[in-house]
Amino acid sequence: MIIDFHTHIFPPQVIENRQSYTDCDPCFAALYENPKAKMITAEELVESMDASRIDISVVQNIGWTAHELCVETNDYILESIKKYPDRLVGFCSVQPLSMGNAVKEIERCAAGGAKGIGELRPDIQMLPIDDKDFMQPFVDSLVKNNMILLTHSSEPVGHQYPGKGTVTPQMLYSFIYNHPELTVVCAHWVGGLPFYALMPEVEMALENVYFDSAASPFLYKPLIYRQVSELVGEDKILFGSDYPLLEQSRIIKEILLQDLSDITKMKILGENARRLLGIA
Repeated sequence: MIIDFHTHIFPPQVIENRQSYTDCDPCFAALYENPKAKMITAEELVESMDASRIDISVVQNIGWTAHELCVETNDYILESIKKYPDRLVGFCSVQPLSMGNAVKEIERCAAGGAKGIGELRPDIQMLPIDDKDFMQPFVDSLVKNNMILLTHSSEPVGHQYPGKGTVTPQMLYSFIYNHPELTVVCAHWVGGLPFYALMPEVEMALENVYFDSAASPFLYKPLIYRQVSELVGEDKILFGSDYPLLEQSRIIKEILLQDLSDITKMKILGENARRLLGIA
């Protein structure tokens, strides 16, 4: 089974009115202001999955800064997972600054079949994620509803690119350390945080944390799969493409070409995600 843990879809009205949403939301603008930045519907995602022989895709929302935009786009994700229950798993978006509304939206999305919240953007959403007391109601709601959190992450060094942001390992480590009860998936290899798992206290803090490979060819050499497997364990890595930013088949091929055991490749491509999502 192949499971892509990191894809993005949008409702038709967002795709057709790109400029309107760019004008009113900084996260959307950072990612899709360029008219060449591709956006797709659920139907287009499923077609691409068939072409790349992907069994299941996890669809992520983005870090909208307004609660109302979270709800609008969450509605589409919830509709899509009902339409394609065997192909799509939904993660929805909330704005934790609107904490009361965010908690209610987590409950609504969980009741609608969503498995998690993501892709959180602590930088653009202006979240004080290092403030344990502030974030605790958000975390408690996720844990209560058996939801996974997927967050964006950024490399503290290296080249700039649209949407890179400032969600550095230092920022994420504080949040992870403060909330060990929460299952967290950090996108884009967590900006290099797995390296620090060589420190015993960091290794312990990362016990409930997973790492996805979204957009990996744009960021790292293919050797990263082997390196991270050795640093944090092969059970922690999730294949994610960030489709439609990158073709799924490109990353699948990259994984298959690595000097890894067949069992490790199988885990990265789907078994780890299947276990994490509780898919039979």
